[in-house]
Amino acid sequence: MSGQCSLCPRKCAVNRNDGQHGFCGESSVVRIASAGLHFGEEPPVTGTGGSGTIFLTGCTLRCAFCQNYQISQQGMGKDISYDEFVEICLRLQQMGAHNINLVTGSHFAPELAQYIRFAKEAGLTIPVAWNSSAYESVEALELLKDEVDIWLPDLKTLNPIMSESLFAAPDYPQTAKKAIRWMVQHYPIEKDGEILKKGVIIRHLFMPGRMDDTILALDWLKAHADGKALISLMSQYTPVPFTGSSAELARRKKALEAFQNRLVSEEEDTQLRELIDSYEFECLFYQDLSDDTSWLPDFTRPQPFSNSLSNTIWHWEKGFIS
Repeated sequence: MSGQCSLCPRKCAVNRNDGQHGFCGESSVVRIASAGLHFGEEPPVTGTGGSGTIFLTGCTLRCAFCQNYQISQQGMGKDISYDEFVEICLRLQQMGAHNINLVTGSHFAPELAQYIRFAKEAGLTIPVAWNSSAYESVEALELLKDEVDIWLPDLKTLNPIMSESLFAAPDYPQTAKKAIRWMVQHYPIEKDGEILKKGVIIRHLFMPGRMDDTILALDWLKAHADGKALISLMSQYTPVPFTGSSAELARRKKALEAFQNRLVSEEEDTQLRELIDSYEFECLFYQDLSDDTSWLPDFTRPQPFSNSLSNTIWHWEKGFIS
């Protein structure tokens, strides 16, 4: 990465190598908040052993509704050396993880490409998954081409008004489509039984009250990804009990006015199921509707997620905890 950072589409041009923080909130020093086995991903990723999930600090977006806002926007996390990263990966592999799942690492792409190489040289053999917002340049993705096996991009919205309101990125739809098409082109689906070894799962989160936006996303996915990638339509939107400064909370409240900040209704769930049937996707995952909010993470806790969802082995304040 050069002195003036142009890694993500924001091209904020700060010298992250010199310790300055970009829009992502981070310098070029890799920081993580939590690592462990996670059981809340799609079945081909979770399997029976779980996904070896590593949550990176910072983010190139600032989604007003982000459930991981403590680490993506408030900076919770700790510097991680390559040898500690390698140890985390190998421990997760020994515990039976089906993959190493890097969550929101776009702003660390060059460094993580090197870290992954170190892990593979040290004995990592399970696939590596890149879990991202898809707000990333093709040039950045090319840095990871030989290291990543599975891509888990979001397709958050194709409505630029929504993307500007919710994460200050009116260019998100164009950027995400380009990134996802690159992933789909280069990584056809490969499975070992029901477990994904290589390929793409594209996720779209339905926003309450915004059915037309989901139809736009599904139209695009049907045209460009059906039969080439797995599709995951999520109905888990959950209002988050945010904390932060009064100014931060006021900005967030204003942004959240772009949609109805509530749980998905039973009527919407019925509409979504009918919509899915009408598209006849070759492979699409859909969640059962639930009003359970206990799964929301709190990264101040050594175990940020409920025990049924995760077995955390490393925490930013505690280090290795199991």
